[in-house]
Formats: sequence, C-alpha cells, structure tokens
Amino acid sequence: MKSATPKVLHEICGRSLVGHVLAASRELDPEHLVVVVGHAREQVTAHLAEIDPGVRTAVQEEQNGTGHAVRMGLEQLGGAVEGTVVVVCGDTPLLTAATLRQLAETHGADGNAVTVLTAEVPDATGYGRIVRDATGAVTAIVEHKDASEEQRAVREINSGVFAFDGALLAGALKQVRTDNSQGEEYLTDVLGILREAGHRVGASVAADHREIAGINNRVQLSEARRILNDRLLAEAMLAGVTVVDPATTWVDVTVSFERDVVVHPGTQLHGATRLAEGAEVGPNCRLTDTVVGAGARVDNAVSYGSEIGAGASVGPFAYLRPGTRLGVKGKIGTYVETKNASIGEGTKVPHLSYVGDATIGEYSNIGAASVFVNYDGEAKHHTTVGSHCKTGSDNMFVAPVTIGDGAYTAAGSVITKDVPPGSLAVARGQQRNIEGWVARKRPGSAAARAAEAAAREGGRED
Repeated sequence: MKSATPKVLHEICGRSLVGHVLAASRELDPEHLVVVVGHAREQVTAHLAEIDPGVRTAVQEEQNGTGHAVRMGLEQLGGAVEGTVVVVCGDTPLLTAATLRQLAETHGADGNAVTVLTAEVPDATGYGRIVRDATGAVTAIVEHKDASEEQRAVREINSGVFAFDGALLAGALKQVRTDNSQGEEYLTDVLGILREAGHRVGASVAADHREIAGINNRVQLSEARRILNDRLLAEAMLAGVTVVDPATTWVDVTVSFERDVVVHPGTQLHGATRLAEGAEVGPNCRLTDTVVGAGARVDNAVSYGSEIGAGASVGPFAYLRPGTRLGVKGKIGTYVETKNASIGEGTKVPHLSYVGDATIGEYSNIGAASVFVNYDGEAKHHTTVGSHCKTGSDNMFVAPVTIGDGAYTAAGSVITKDVPPGSLAVARGQQRNIEGWVARKRPGSAAARAAEAAAREGGRED
C-alpha cells in the first residue's frame, strides 16, 4: 500500500478493510471470533478494540505463512475446537455474510473435513489454483509461484476462505511442511493432508468472483470502493430512494434512508447520517453523522454532527458544524456557518452569518451579516435569542447576552447587554456628515470630480 497505515486499516465506505470482514463474520453469530495480528499489531489491536470489543486477538510474532497464522489463532482457543472453523482474510471487504453462510452450510451438509470457497475469475494471476480430479473433487490448491503452466491456465481460484472441521484442522496443521518457494506453512496444504487421510474435501463456489477480491494496492482499494458503493446505492434505490447520478454519489455502509429520499449528484453521505422520508439532498453536499428530517432540503452544504428538522431548508453554501440543531421548517441559508447552535421551529438565519454557541427560539429572524461573538480569547460564551425576535442586519451579539422574546435589534448594532422582551435595542454610533471633506482632502481625484459634477447638476435643478 506504500502507507504508514497498515493495509487492513485502510477504509472504504465508512469501515476499515478488516472492519468489513468482521461485520460479515459477525452475522454468522460465531461462538468465538479471533483475529490474528502481526505487522503493526498495536495499531490493529487498538482499532479492533474500538470497532468490536468482543473480538479476541492472537499474535503471529513472525509471519511464517497462512498455516502458521491459523495455528496461532487456534492456540488462542486452546489448540483445538469442536465444530466448524471458518477462516477468512482480513483484506476482503466485499465478502458478504450470505456467501460465508453458504460456505458453512455447504460444509455441514456435505460432511466435509474442509470446504474451500472458490470463484471463477477473468484473470487468475497471483492466486492459488483449484486442482480437481476427473470427478470434480478438489485434490489440491497450488500457489501461483509453485504452479505449472497447465495449472496456471486454470481460472478457478482459491479465495483464502475456508470452512474446516475444527478437530481435524488442529491435527493437520502439525503436519504442514515448509518445502515450498516461500519457505512458509501454507494453509492450503491442509487440504492434501486431510484428503490423503481419507477425509472429504469440497468446495463452495461464490456467485460473484468480486466478493473474494483481496486488496494489495491503492488501485484495488479504489476498485473495491466503487463496487461496494454501487452495491449500497443499488440497495437504497431498490428500497425507494432516488439517486440521480450513482457515479458521483458516495455513501458509507452506516448511512440509512427512508423511502422517497432524493439524492442529487456530487453528494457524499458518511457515518451515521440518516435521511428521513421525502428528504432531498444535493447537489454537492457532504453530510457526516447528520440527521435530515422528513421533507427537508439540503443544497450545496457541508454538515457534521447536526440535526436538520422536518421541512427545514439548508443552503446553498452553508456549513453546519457539530451540535447544530435546526428546528422544523427552520432555515439556514446562503453563506451561513453554525456551531453548537439550537435554532427553533420556523426560525431563519438566511444569509452571511455566523451562529456559534447559541440558542434561538421559534419563528425568529436573524438579519444578514450577523455574528454571534462567542469567544473572548479564553473561553466560549453563550447567546440566547428568544422566540418571535427580529434582529437587524450587521448585528454583533457579544456573548454572554440574552435577547428577550419579541424583541427587535437595529441594523448595525453591537449588542453587549441583555435586551428585555418586546424592546428595540439600538447600539451604534450617531451618524455625522462632514461636508466638503473629499474636495479638501482628495482634490483632483475622481471622487472629487464626481462630487463637483453632482453639485453643478444639483444647482441647475434648483
């Protein structure tokens, strides 16, 4: 990956690669779930504790192959287990729970000692090949580097995903040798060991070969992201969501939609974002951990950790920072930024304003170019604006300050004191006009010539 980030911690669609594998594995409700860690294990283990506290880890001090890794995993469980052991790879984010369930069910129904998940792929380069006998039974898996020319022509590949009889697996792993090109313990050798011992070896073929794709570089990462994103959008559209342009719409696996949502081009939906029935988002929006209420409209906006009420309107070109709560039928308009602000039902902040650390009641209107001055250089302070207030344009609300219900503030005011309910606050210097200033201070300038011309024109009118 050419990255300081361990491969399995790279993310697509809101989860790490290993996070996707864990989520699919959890759907089988396993009795034990063990992740074998080696390279950068401190980072990986910390991530696992965050996303799935119930997972157990086994340390592979030296990376001596897949068979060695599985031995380390079994040792974490006491060396051997009864029942079915499913082994999956941590870099296969497209693998679904349905395919894993099919593998486990096939394994049990056929009475196999081991069942390998396989797939037919257009290009098998780099993958272990499935070798079958004349009856179609699996006889071996041959790694690409060890395969003959005839074997390399085979397009059915090993996915690296297996179902084993737990007791037989532990015994077979002790017999795995390292006389191969890599000098490693191949898990795939267990198939031959068990077959020679007279046990049944079977296969379960994945319906979509893309599910088993492993990620080894940034190109493959982007390809997997596109496939998973398309899968998520298809599920949403089949559930009643309109996605105008799937090619430019990106979503995380944790995003949820209700029916009749419309998503316009250029939109990214991340984290725990939820869009309620009839909501319309985009174009060109990025919403993270944001709840959009029924029938709300969000246009050309960025939002983090916010709640947008039913029937509300946001944008265009608005920025909602964490803690923003916009009430039913409220409005956050053009070039407005909000942070830690509760804005009541029907209240409007239409344009060119900053509202931070504030509570605004119902059906108030905040004039254009208003700033809630919340920071004194040491601490943040709160501003409260009541219900049914009308504040003038170009107001500065110097926190902490309270504007009572039904109050007005005059345009250009700097409000530093509380305003009682129903009052008009005027806090600005009195205007003074200095006649002839331009002619005296800027003689010969364009402004002076324009003023002289206006004076002559005014004299003729008189």
